[in-house]
Amino acid sequence: MAASAPPPEAAPVKKEPRIFSVAEVTRAVRGVLEAAFEEVWVEGEVSNFRQQASGHQYFTLKDADSQLSCVQFARGTWRKAVQLADGMLVQAKGRLTVYEARGQYQLVVSLVQAAGAGALLAKFETLKRRLAAEGLFDEERKRALPNFPRTLGIVTSPTGAALRDMLNVLARRAPWLRVIVSPARVQGEGAAAEIIAALDDLNTLAVRGIASVDLIVLARGGGSIEDLWEFNDEQLARAIAASALPVVSAVGHEIDFTIADFVADLRAPTPSAAAELVVPDTAELLRMLGQEEAFLHRHVLAAVESAKTQLAGLARSALFREPAQRVEQAIQRVDSAEQALARAVLAQLTALKQRADALAASLRQFRPDQRLALLRERLASFGVQISERFARHIAARRERLTRTRDVLRLLSPKNTLERGYSVTTNAEGKLLRSAQGIAEGSLLVTELRDGKVTSVVNNSKPGKKVKPRKTAE
Repeated sequence: MAASAPPPEAAPVKKEPRIFSVAEVTRAVRGVLEAAFEEVWVEGEVSNFRQQASGHQYFTLKDADSQLSCVQFARGTWRKAVQLADGMLVQAKGRLTVYEARGQYQLVVSLVQAAGAGALLAKFETLKRRLAAEGLFDEERKRALPNFPRTLGIVTSPTGAALRDMLNVLARRAPWLRVIVSPARVQGEGAAAEIIAALDDLNTLAVRGIASVDLIVLARGGGSIEDLWEFNDEQLARAIAASALPVVSAVGHEIDFTIADFVADLRAPTPSAAAELVVPDTAELLRMLGQEEAFLHRHVLAAVESAKTQLAGLARSALFREPAQRVEQAIQRVDSAEQALARAVLAQLTALKQRADALAASLRQFRPDQRLALLRERLASFGVQISERFARHIAARRERLTRTRDVLRLLSPKNTLERGYSVTTNAEGKLLRSAQGIAEGSLLVTELRDGKVTSVVNNSKPGKKVKPRKTAE
């Protein structure tokens, strides 16, 4: 019997994929995440910190590679251990979950403890102390701003709200002001280099006379410590200090401080406040000018009235009623003074002539020519006497020197030797004055008139043999 053929295989039924909603996926991820992490500790730097009116706190923990959103609820199991602020390095304890409305995982914090100052704040304080020690923050080196600037340079982002706010304030307070915007990025890596270049451009315009820029404002709106970090750049601080033009720092909000604020010539709490500080209010100027105008008007009127009163008094005086008589009296006084002066001069000349005659008579009486001749003779006589005395003194000195030389020659050792005497010394050249203390075998040198004799001391008795002394060759 033939084997029956196998029944045909049934076609596989195609399974339709399950389609999840966004909420279902988010809830599933939340369940997996919460099951995998019951409670964790996370260390990181606080940024973007904000506190709601309800007391809830929101912030981000970050490190060099990533960041994690965090929330602390005002009510619940968490307890506040530290006062949070941007830049703090903290350790947060909590549970990981997913905020379903945004599909974003986050850490619900129950405990926060400080792990030391944040890396950015530590770097900020280190640079601040070093630049302060160099004197970059000293008030003595900061310059005063011009009272009435004609041209203002602004370094900021051309699309930022800070520039719009400043231009609105400047247009209201000083519509006559010329504004030059030197654009630069004010956030993100490399922004500091662009700000430095923008500063240099404005200084170059002023130094080369291309544009009469009077001062510069660095402007940026508020933000986190990371957003404002480029204004803590050391090279930017040195560029601000080296600027030929005064620099105003208007970075962030009133509570934000950067290195640029400390080194700038003036720190403004906000860009809008900087616009109010650098230019006067036109309305206020007009009010002040009005006050000065009224003051000058009152004083000019008072001066005119005083001059009128003086003129009226002069018109009523005798000078204007009897001018001819006044002139005649003045002429008479001048003539009288002239005559008195002539008499005084004549009397003075007469007295001087009499004194000169008396001096001439006295001079003739003493005959100075004869006295001079007599003095010349006495001087010549003194010269002869001095010459003779000096010659006699020299001769006496020479004779005395000759006698002394003869005595020295007579007493010299050479003459003593010539008379038959000798001089004996030991081997070291020391003069011997006595025979005592001379050891046997000592070497003696005797100097005679015509040479020296060397001998050896022999104190032995006659007939005793003396061993000859061996001398070095």
